[in-house]
This record gives sequence, structure tokens and C-alpha cells, in this order.
Amino acid sequence: MLDQATLAKRIREVAYLEGDFTLRSGKKSRYYLDKYLFETQPDILAALGARMAARRGPAVTRLAGAELGGVSLAAAASLASGLPFAIIRNAKKDYGTSKMVEGQLLPGDVVLLVEDIATTGGQVLEAAKVIAAAGASVDKIVAVIDRQEGARENIEGAGFVFESILTRNDLGV
Repeated sequence: MLDQATLAKRIREVAYLEGDFTLRSGKKSRYYLDKYLFETQPDILAALGARMAARRGPAVTRLAGAELGGVSLAAAASLASGLPFAIIRNAKKDYGTSKMVEGQLLPGDVVLLVEDIATTGGQVLEAAKVIAAAGASVDKIVAVIDRQEGARENIEGAGFVFESILTRNDLGV
């Protein structure tokens, strides 16, 4: 398993890009951390899954990740913890079952909600609302990377516990 310094180095090596980028939050940035470039590397994904699984509280019964970036993280944490996971959609699909949650999310479930990169926390807070609407509760939100641009303040301000495995400082950004 990768130690913390090696994990940070590997993520930076494979996913750090420089240029002019517009983030999901609408913010402009001179750098971009491409989650798909690090989430598709087996050594990185395994290390992240183990770290996320280790951060779950004793009451957690299920993991969840928002589409699309949170899905592989939730799957990796599920494999590491032995707990089932659910996928939270960004929008209800207009075909098939038309559900916001794929997999099972039961009333009373206590969820560890995983996130890839947290900038403002907007997407993960939307996912937390879907979890609450299903009758479950969020124990904690864990992000791979906190860009340190307001996500912690917004997530904690909404009443959730927030942790990150790495910050932009850990990546030397």
C-alpha cells in the first residue's frame, strides 16, 4: 500500500494539469486535478479505498458516492470495508427506473459519503440531500482532495463532518 507521501506524489504525477480551467463550481483555476487520471490507476484507487474505509465511523452501514467521480471511490472503499455502496445520481434519469439512487439505500442507513475533489462542496451537499430524502443519514463526508477553496466551510456549515485524505498543499500546489 502507498504511504501518504507516495500517494500524494503519485496523484500529482498522473493528474495535475496547468492551464486555464473552469471548475464544476464555475470558479476559474490555473490548475486542474483530473480525477479520472488518478481514479483509473489501480495502486492509487486501492490506497484511496483503504483510506476511505478506515475513516468510517462504527455506525456506518453503507457507503455512497456521487456520479461519476465518486463511483469508483465508493466501490474501492466497499471492497476494502466489506460494506455495500450506493451511487447517487446528479439528476434523475428519464428511462428505466428513473431513480436518484442506484443500488440500495435503506431508511435508517448511516452513510459514509465519499467525494473525489472538493472545491466548494456543492455536488457532495446535493448528494447528501438525496441521502436524507431516502431516510438515511450521512455520518461523514470524506474527499480525496480538498482544494481549500471553501468546501470544508460549506460542508461543515451545512452540519456535516468533513475530512480529506489530501489537500492541495499536500500535493505541493
